[in-house]
Amino acid sequence: MQTADVESSSYVVNRSLQWHMERRRFTRHDVLKRVLDMMLAVLGLVGTMPIWLGIMLAIKLDSSGPAIFTQERVGQQGRRFRFHKFRSMYVDAESRLGEVMAHNETDGPVFKMRNDPRVTRVGVFLRRTSLDELPQLINVLKGEMSLVGPRPPLPREVEQYRPSDHVRLAVKPGLTCLWQIRGRSQVGFDQWMEFDREYVNNMSLWLDLQILVRTVWVVLSCRGAY
Repeated sequence: MQTADVESSSYVVNRSLQWHMERRRFTRHDVLKRVLDMMLAVLGLVGTMPIWLGIMLAIKLDSSGPAIFTQERVGQQGRRFRFHKFRSMYVDAESRLGEVMAHNETDGPVFKMRNDPRVTRVGVFLRRTSLDELPQLINVLKGEMSLVGPRPPLPREVEQYRPSDHVRLAVKPGLTCLWQIRGRSQVGFDQWMEFDREYVNNMSLWLDLQILVRTVWVVLSCRGAY
């Protein structure tokens, strides 16, 4: 890509992000959304703490390595933060990515594989039930994530974004989103990005509540999770 093209793309991205941030600045929705995040995150942490202990023990007994996996992700306005999950893969999973890349089952810059050999036995269960996502309640309490918002991408994924994809970075990433309740891993990358643009353009507390309620059913049905 020529230098002029790169500069033009960056301009489009920056203008798009700036427009969305200015549109949402100092709104009552932001305050109510943060209050909801704090309340439900605290309740979630307190209510699931016994489950945390059981999961951590199962992970340690199943494979060597830490029970909680921490990784750098990209959040609102491109700010990077430390993202937490229960470890569902072997500790050398990242170094083995090249071995399985040819088996990627989705398009775009993301990697999805239904029977990934890097996933542990306990990890298969955690992913199917979405229990591996529980530690992200800590990210919500810290203000790095919200309960509802586009899923936080990896830096290498963002590097391959098209200008229109960057709009999803105008808001805080979330534990769940439209992509989660509309098919998850069964949805292609372009449709995923369209869902996130739809959310950013139509954000409201009512939409967040609808997504949270529908997420309960999706998690219980294990639909699209792997």
